[in-house]
Amino acid sequence: MAFLTKDRIFSKKWMRDYLFILVGSFILAASFVFFITPHKIVPGGVYGISIVVHYLTQGVFSFWPDGVPIGLFALMLDIPLIIAGIKILGPRFGVKTITGSILTATFTDVIAWFRPVADAPLVNDVLLSSVFAGVLAGFGLGLIFKSRATSGGSDIIAMIIAKYTHIQIGRLMIYVDSVIVLFGLFAFGDWAIPLYSWVVIFITGKVIDITLEGADYNKALLIISKQHEKIRSKLIKDLNRGGTYLKGEGMFTGEEKRIIYTVVSRREVAVLKEYISNIDPDAFITIMNTKEILGEGFQNLNQKGSA
Repeated sequence: MAFLTKDRIFSKKWMRDYLFILVGSFILAASFVFFITPHKIVPGGVYGISIVVHYLTQGVFSFWPDGVPIGLFALMLDIPLIIAGIKILGPRFGVKTITGSILTATFTDVIAWFRPVADAPLVNDVLLSSVFAGVLAGFGLGLIFKSRATSGGSDIIAMIIAKYTHIQIGRLMIYVDSVIVLFGLFAFGDWAIPLYSWVVIFITGKVIDITLEGADYNKALLIISKQHEKIRSKLIKDLNRGGTYLKGEGMFTGEEKRIIYTVVSRREVAVLKEYISNIDPDAFITIMNTKEILGEGFQNLNQKGSA
């Protein structure tokens, strides 16, 4: 969650953070207007509630014949939630969170206002819309989170409940969003809506992770071979990769072994496996997926720490 920060105004870091919020809010709003709202998908959070209210109030108010504006209603829900978060959890929701909430709400209603038919789907295929909605929403939220802001809404509710129940926040967020999705089911009476909504929620979460952590396709290898010197030479001279020697001992033989730990790309894995199979068919190789690689030769650790 976003703490109140002391970033110097108009510094490079300050401008970068607010650019992330601006762009992220616009992309998030676009996902609602073009892909989520037209198909009555309920993606959890305050915008899920707002979409349901938007459709239920169509024709109710003469000044809002198409229903209560989604962005406006979401902002009306966000404001008391942020205030409650400050009072119950402390000043953890700074200016960036408020800015993100206002921008997302404003972009949502402005984009919808400029469309000839605000609730017209960009594409009629609901599954395709769900996929693109999840990708755009996840990328937009990821940019907002990169600035150390929060989207408000269900995550604040989850944190408040967690304070009194000690249930994990991640689990609570799933519970809260699921309740909102089921609210959409009862409101619209269509079982397809919660199913597509959970598709959006799942993809959104995955894309947020990729946006925050990067799409690393590197592999970590543990190599046990009697030809470790030749493998070391291959890594350093041909692949231009480094590594670390680990000391090991055979469990059955008690023989001392040198284990190579290294990280290479997927293409280099194939090259290295072929090379090792030729020089030592009895070698033992463990290949592991990596979630994030920081340090020399990969993503700069200092830049990641300040992101």
